[in-house]
Formats: sequence, structure tokens, C-alpha cells
Amino acid sequence: MSVSADFDAGSKSTRIKVSGRFDFGCHQQFRQAYEGSPGKGGRYVVDLGQTEYMDSSALGMLLMLREYAGGESSDVRITNPREEIMKVLQIANFQKLFRIG
Repeated sequence: MSVSADFDAGSKSTRIKVSGRFDFGCHQQFRQAYEGSPGKGGRYVVDLGQTEYMDSSALGMLLMLREYAGGESSDVRITNPREEIMKVLQIANFQKLFRIG
């Protein structure tokens, strides 16, 4: 499991990339990836292209990011989910909370 983040100050955009398992074991890394960013008013992209596994704690972490970014007015996008990961997101109805693609 690995979490990395890149912040672009000009566009207030943070890209968070999760590789391997997205579970409670990466909770601290995931939170640190966005805590230094602008929060409300910022744009967030969570790249799950290299994510092999996701559990309910990962769903909770995504919800925490959404809240940090401004809740209903947040700009959080989930990109590149594999088929198995997409199924988890759909079962949780995350397409109603995030832009996924």
C-alpha cells in the first residue's frame, strides 16, 4: 500500500494516488495527503488506477476527504477505478456523492 499526493498551488488542485490495498492500514497516509491542502474551495482527484483492493474503511476515508473539501459543495473526483473497485463504489452509491470516471 502506498499513498502519494501532488499539490498544484496555481489551480488549488490535489491529486492523491493510492496503490495496492486501500484499507485502514493507509488511513494516516491518506489523511496526510490532503491535510496540507486548501480544504474548501480546492479540487481533489483520487486516482485509484493502481488500487487492487478497497474496503469499507476506504469508503470512510473518501467521505472524510469530501467533508474536508467542503461537503456537498466539494469538488472531489475519483478516477481510474478498476472493475472490482467500481463495484464497491456503486454498491455504496458513491456515484451520488462523487464524480467517478
